[in-house]
Amino acid sequence: MHGASHILVVDDDREIRDLLARFLTRHEMRVTTAKDGVEMLQALADRKIDLIVLDLMLPGEDGLALTRRLRGQGVNTPIVMLTAMGEETDRILGLEMGGDDYLAKPFNPRELLARIKAVLRRVPRSSGLEQPASHGKGTALVFNGWTLDMATRDLFSPQGVLVTLSAGEFSLLQAFVEHPRRVLTRDQLLDFARGRSAVPFDRSIDIQVSRLRRKLDDDAKEPQLIKTVRGGGYLFTPEVKSK
Repeated sequence: MHGASHILVVDDDREIRDLLARFLTRHEMRVTTAKDGVEMLQALADRKIDLIVLDLMLPGEDGLALTRRLRGQGVNTPIVMLTAMGEETDRILGLEMGGDDYLAKPFNPRELLARIKAVLRRVPRSSGLEQPASHGKGTALVFNGWTLDMATRDLFSPQGVLVTLSAGEFSLLQAFVEHPRRVLTRDQLLDFARGRSAVPFDRSIDIQVSRLRRKLDDDAKEPQLIKTVRGGGYLFTPEVKSK
């Protein structure tokens, strides 16, 4: 299974861990499992993981705290969160902490597989070797003093400081810089940034936009870079140029 995506499944329910391990393995993915945060962190230290499937209700350090810890350490491995049915607060907090997608329990494994594939399509594959930085002509887009390197997925502030982006934040910013000065509806942004159609009443894009505004130092009360269009969606206002 050389070259297969490596998925880390973190859930304290052994039956769910085993079921997902068998299912994902049948779909040509490598799977490592962990029952709690301690085993999760050890697996991340020992292996190259492409994506984490993380249950939020874990013994000890819960999934929200673990996500906050990883993102605080600059770990950008994509995270698909598993939440209890109807726990909208956990879902919102999870996305604010840096989760890339979520799925409510109980769920169909095939839907989880579709979510995993959608997230993996928008992030670079992990490997045992560091990828050399690419600074070739046309690989970077510049807006309002900011630079987004499309090859390395790095964002640099006007002062040249590297700003860490999660996979979801990069995909959302990519959607904006590729469609500047155009009103994008939430449905369009879900499709561009998450690779799937919008779920009815899904407001997770609003949370992602809020996170991205903070990264861009865009005043939430009077945003200048990403403006809210009432009843329409969002408008990315800067002129975007290739570097």
